[in-house]
Amino acid sequence: MNLSNLKPAEGSTKNRKRIGRGTGSGRGGTSTRGHKGAGSRSGTSTKVGFEGGQMPLQRRVPKVGFKNPNRVEYTGVNLDVLQELVTKFSLTAVDFDTLKEHGLVSRNDLVKILGRGELTAKLEVKAHAFTATAQKAIEAAGGTIVKL
Repeated sequence: MNLSNLKPAEGSTKNRKRIGRGTGSGRGGTSTRGHKGAGSRSGTSTKVGFEGGQMPLQRRVPKVGFKNPNRVEYTGVNLDVLQELVTKFSLTAVDFDTLKEHGLVSRNDLVKILGRGELTAKLEVKAHAFTATAQKAIEAAGGTIVKL
């Protein structure tokens, strides 16, 4: 191995044409920026969504309805899912940590127990909200509910 064999490591160099290095380079003169105008000067930047002065899409499209900024989003967990957990893992209580452990909810979710399905097990269920049917079904099975 000697100096004539040395090559840069694979992927370490870029194969781009260097601009602004004289007229002989093929990219001299205006350096691909064109003549005059804001885009030819240094320090230019355009806002996100700028369309060259044309009315941007975000402003052209009509806005419809109302988005409530105070809306509370719950992640629903049905009674049949709780029953499945109870039969698989023989649980007596279901809380947020249990649901998170089994991948039903994420760390920042709010949990609402929904009334689909049958619940036969006596359970203590802790959640942020309950539907009326879910609450009746849990108490009918001999369980208790706790709102977080």
